[in-house]
Amino acid sequence: MRIALVLLLSAFSMLAQAANIGERLTPWTLNDQHDQPYTLDEKTRVLLVARNMDGSKLVKAALENRAKGYLEARNVVFLADVQRMPSLIGKFIAIPAMRDYSYRVVLDRDGAVAAQYPGAEDKVLWLQLDSGKLMSQQEFSSADELRAALEKLPVQ
Repeated sequence: MRIALVLLLSAFSMLAQAANIGERLTPWTLNDQHDQPYTLDEKTRVLLVARNMDGSKLVKAALENRAKGYLEARNVVFLADVQRMPSLIGKFIAIPAMRDYSYRVVLDRDGAVAAQYPGAEDKVLWLQLDSGKLMSQQEFSSADELRAALEKLPVQ
């Protein structure tokens, strides 16, 4: 009975933290694929969230042949939920492979941050921000559409 109560309270707390249009996102800090910490701040204009490997592949395809610093120049952050990735695969294969990417991948190893931003599992969630406040959101299921949307962002 206690376990059920704890799980129920945890679910309610996750819903309470979910981002709504017009609300300021709660800052968080996670490590990237190089074990460097990244903190969500007010400079971030777009937060891309991939909940699984398919979403991450979609981002990778959209960023194919883009120069290093492409996302950073547009104040875009890519958050990948890797909680379901087996730890040995992540540690020895997937994350070392990510170190060759030309962009930063912020890794949500326990899925707690990505859970704050509900969306479809098989799509990439785009959260449009202004000084830390959520202005709009949309989902992408196509690398071409995601690439086109990224291209429209001004370079800072």
